Amino acid sequence: MSDIIFENNLIKVEIEPSQIPWLKIFTQEPIKEFSMCDKHLKQMIWEATDIIEKQMLQYFQCDKINIASFGNYMPHVHFHIMSRFKNDNYFPEPMWGEQQRDNNLVLPPLEPFYNAVALNLRSL
Repeated sequence: MSDIIFENNLIKVEIEPSQIPWLKIFTQEPIKEFSMCDKHLKQMIWEATDIIEKQMLQYFQCDKINIASFGNYMPHVHFHIMSRFKNDNYFPEPMWGEQQRDNNLVLPPLEPFYNAVALNLRSL
């Protein structure tokens, strides 16, 4: 499967390779800050985030969802949405933090999740 699971004229959703389920939402245009997005684009980003979060909770039965946006290295509006589990490598630390344990997660196949997210995002 491609790294991009959904895109339209305003946003794209990419897979972040990781030991946990992790997607990123990017604006199609290189916009530096969220406050610089117009109202319609902001709404689309939040609706996409909501769809992804709900799919992650339902499909993976994760313990927590993490949503992050930094952009220090890549000054382009994007959001990271991550399924977190109490037994993932880094929990309770952020995925950029210090590893807490070896990976012992057993996850369901990712492909059905990606397909469900893409299908739901088409409603945007």
